[in-house]
Amino acid sequence: MPLIVPWKDIPADTLDNLIEEFVTRDGTDYGDHEIATSTKVEQVRQQLKQGYAFVVFDEATESVSVMGKEQAEEAINS
Repeated sequence: MPLIVPWKDIPADTLDNLIEEFVTRDGTDYGDHEIATSTKVEQVRQQLKQGYAFVVFDEATESVSVMGKEQAEEAINS
């Protein structure tokens, strides 16, 4: 069962690495204009702070990921 992990409880370096891995995944499309990785990381960090994104730990796969609010809610409630 997936669990939401409070982003504030994650060490800063670990959170940075997690967000960077999320924004640099293969197949991620950000539109017509290239956006710097550091900008993408800061955008995701702001989404976490504002409650639009969450860090989710999946016990079944023992993996951690960043998910948008709707995706996280669906994962938790399924």
